[in-house]
Amino acid sequence: MHYLTTQNTYRSAHTQPSWLARRAPTLIFYAKMFYIVWKSNRLVQKGLYSDEAWVQSSIETIKALESVGVLFEITNIDFHRNLERPCVFVGNHMSILETFVLPCLIQPYRKLTFVVKESLMTYPLFGPILRTRDPIVVGRVNPREDLKIVLEEGQKCLSQNVSVVIFPQTTRSPLFDSKQFNTLGVKLAKRANVPVIPIAIKTDAWGLGRKLKDFGKISPTKPVRICFENPMHIKGSGKEEHNAIIEFIMGKLNAWRRE
Repeated sequence: MHYLTTQNTYRSAHTQPSWLARRAPTLIFYAKMFYIVWKSNRLVQKGLYSDEAWVQSSIETIKALESVGVLFEITNIDFHRNLERPCVFVGNHMSILETFVLPCLIQPYRKLTFVVKESLMTYPLFGPILRTRDPIVVGRVNPREDLKIVLEEGQKCLSQNVSVVIFPQTTRSPLFDSKQFNTLGVKLAKRANVPVIPIAIKTDAWGLGRKLKDFGKISPTKPVRICFENPMHIKGSGKEEHNAIIEFIMGKLNAWRRE
């Protein structure tokens, strides 16, 4: 936990998973994930699910993935640690993995919440946990209404020194389509007069399911990569900064794909 929350770069140790984990990584991971969520839900019921508990369950998720062979490479974490004010984190969205992992990278240094879709709030066990984090909830049906909610609720969070994570894509996807990457994060940062920190995310090791989108196959051969970028301050309309965010994410994804 100390290493994850203090270093600028984190890379998983190359350790051999157990015999069973090598043969059934998906089954073993979800069994561990269920226990993490169940344990967290018990704390919620007792009113004990604190910020520290959120960070701990985030770290346990990384450990669970590493235990079945998934390797992590997380870089440039200090870019947000050195900020003395709240900010808007804007990243691409491949899977639900980033929602579980980002808290242990950000929350130890700054209070945090997410913009999430309404359906996540109704999940058994996980929904009550998410509600304790006071997320900004959008319906993903009416874009104009979602914009109003994010700008109003997001500005309120930022004014209370709570940073906001936004995934501007319309839906999670292993492929990055810049046309589906809206300007919501930039608009919020401009309105609240706070910096934007782009995040490039490659989390397709946690695949998308066919019937249950959040519960796909776990692929240990695909490394998880997360990279933070320098803070950007919005000037003018924000179009230049929005394009720079897209270029950063696309550049990282292309470089990782070539590797």
